[in-house]
Amino acid sequence: MRFVWAGLGCLCLLCGMIGAVLPLIPTVPFVLLAAFFFARSSERLHNWLLSHPAFGPAIVNWQTHGAVSLHAKRLATIGCLAVLALSLAMDLKWQLIAIQAATLSCVMVFLWTRPSGPR
Repeated sequence: MRFVWAGLGCLCLLCGMIGAVLPLIPTVPFVLLAAFFFARSSERLHNWLLSHPAFGPAIVNWQTHGAVSLHAKRLATIGCLAVLALSLAMDLKWQLIAIQAATLSCVMVFLWTRPSGPR
């Protein structure tokens, strides 16, 4: 079963890395899932991910404080606005834009209601 957990962790980490460069794919949720799976499969992989300079601080911040950094919140907000603006520029149907706007609004409400650092 440890191989399944490790495989899922690697898959989530790959998705998170792709999300770091593609605006439509989230990064942090996939990296958090990778940490969850690595914690169940490999202490070495889990420790590597927690000490990673790019991904580690977000994971530790979330695990210890349930927090999302202000920088990450701002980047996510800019990304969501950019995606919505792109949808408007592509002249998508108003129903799709409304669904997208509602979904992104829910994401933003969740994100901005999380603490930004240690309480």
